Amino acid sequence: MREISDHKECVKVYRDLERKYSDIEVLLELANDENDAETFNDAQKELETFAVRIEEVEFESMLGGNDDPKNALLTIHPGAGGTESQDWAQMLMRMYLRWIEVKGYEHDVLDLQSGDEAGIKGVTIEVTGKYAYGYLKAEAGVHRLVRISPFDSNSRRHTSFASVFVYPEIDDDIEINIDPNEIRVDTYRASGAGGQHVNKTSSAVRITHIPTGIVVQCQSERSQHRNKESAMKILMSRLYQKKREEEEEKLSEIEKNKKDIAWGSQIRSYVFHPYNMVKDHRTGVETSNVQSVMDGQLDQFIQTFLMESSLA
Repeated sequence: MREISDHKECVKVYRDLERKYSDIEVLLELANDENDAETFNDAQKELETFAVRIEEVEFESMLGGNDDPKNALLTIHPGAGGTESQDWAQMLMRMYLRWIEVKGYEHDVLDLQSGDEAGIKGVTIEVTGKYAYGYLKAEAGVHRLVRISPFDSNSRRHTSFASVFVYPEIDDDIEINIDPNEIRVDTYRASGAGGQHVNKTSSAVRITHIPTGIVVQCQSERSQHRNKESAMKILMSRLYQKKREEEEEKLSEIEKNKKDIAWGSQIRSYVFHPYNMVKDHRTGVETSNVQSVMDGQLDQFIQTFLMESSLA
């Protein structure tokens, strides 16, 4: 039934594009027959939008991995450096939330740990939408920031690092057996904003999978039960990823990008000073429009990397 649904979706996309193309043809014919500049401009705008959609569909057709169409679990962790790196991690979180909005995806913050003074110590975001994992897997790795620190009274330039990992969300029908005797469930009081109920009750949940050492946690919900469900979802995804890597007997793209969160490991640099530049070190793609990138315009980096990877 899922396969049939996917095929129906493909056909629907094609039919919608076909219908849009016909509409543009009619507009162009009307503009030509009536010599109407305004109608011609309308047709040109529609054609530009149509061309962008065609490129998206062509690109998505290249995402042929079994997990590419799935939802994604995105995690961000700061590197060494305390407040500087924690602030950078929060900036990255905002960037990805803007990208999610631009793509028309939905998201749910499953776990957010606030920094001591500013920023965040970590976040896990569930990203829901077709090909969410296919796109976001290109972002796994270390991200480097160079800027004049707002936390330095001497206004010196600082370099900060944060890591991004991406996991596919597993389907309900994939069999991952978790022995209750092999997990440890701890509850604790949630930290940060959230109201008296969140902060005064032990609603946050941490689950440790003893055989693998995988630790997941969730504190975003008021209910301990809901937090445990979300934490189990994250654990299932992490175990599925581990199982898939073992079965394939090779490192996945995620593991290839898991490096030390430090100098020399970065996949992309974001320079705010002494000049403006964002550069992807894997593909060489760069732009001076830093603000655009921080506002979620990431597809130029993502698509180039994925296209080069598919040709490799």
